[in-house]
Amino acid sequence: MHFQWYPGHMTKARRMMQENIKLIDLIIELVDARVPLSSRNPDIDEMGKNKARLILLNKADLAEERCNDEWVAFFKEKGYFAVKVNSKKGGGLKSIQPVIQEACREKTERDRKRGILNRPVRAMVAGIPNVGKSTFINALAGKACTKTGNKPGVTKGKQWIRLNKNVELLDTPGILWPKFEDQEAALKLAFIGSIKDEILQTEELAAELVKFLDREYPEVIGEKYSVENSGDPYERLRSIAESRHCLVRGNELDIEKASALLLDDFRNGRLGRITLENPAKMSGK
Repeated sequence: MHFQWYPGHMTKARRMMQENIKLIDLIIELVDARVPLSSRNPDIDEMGKNKARLILLNKADLAEERCNDEWVAFFKEKGYFAVKVNSKKGGGLKSIQPVIQEACREKTERDRKRGILNRPVRAMVAGIPNVGKSTFINALAGKACTKTGNKPGVTKGKQWIRLNKNVELLDTPGILWPKFEDQEAALKLAFIGSIKDEILQTEELAAELVKFLDREYPEVIGEKYSVENSGDPYERLRSIAESRHCLVRGNELDIEKASALLLDDFRNGRLGRITLENPAKMSGK
């Protein structure tokens, strides 16, 4: 599979982020806890060189807990503040505001010396599509102040959200980088739904996911769908179609439907807690 997806609104979003970077004190970057490195946009590092940085491992409930802790340690070692969160269920959110204040302590101290008191920290919330930015902001603010959706490209323009007298957030649309030089990273992003499914070949993508799961989590597919491992990913998809009665007219197996089912079960945590990137293996990247 070859991946290339960079709609026009992302070019506009990148330009907008560059224009607004001077207005903010802190970049809060959301990554998907299942793919913490592949779901980072290197553009954000470039744009936010002189800003305080906080990385949130979102959807931490879908990834292995041991790996989450290792990734938090990995990012802290690199000089970032890092917290694991589950925006949908509110896990870890209470610890965010103290970390924001800690990350911007130097700036607050500079302001105080210059006689500027009580100016709120302004933070830009950034990340690739479908990583959960809007859900995070809504959960943190305690109200539905941004539109959310479980598909990439829902946030189209910027909006400021005042959390309290201490913190203001700037929401931004999700941006991917223009060219996927690392196709393995692109494949992982396709697995988690950060690339629009409409441009992907569902069966091929599901077969790649089968390969990964059979290699790294060999029991998962058998336990979930009660199917044997034949060693052939497409045969596995046929077995899943049979097991789940995915049929088209004439009682033929609907492999497309079975593929979509597998991807949906993975993305929503119904296969259990799965991490696609192991910190020990990826730390050399």
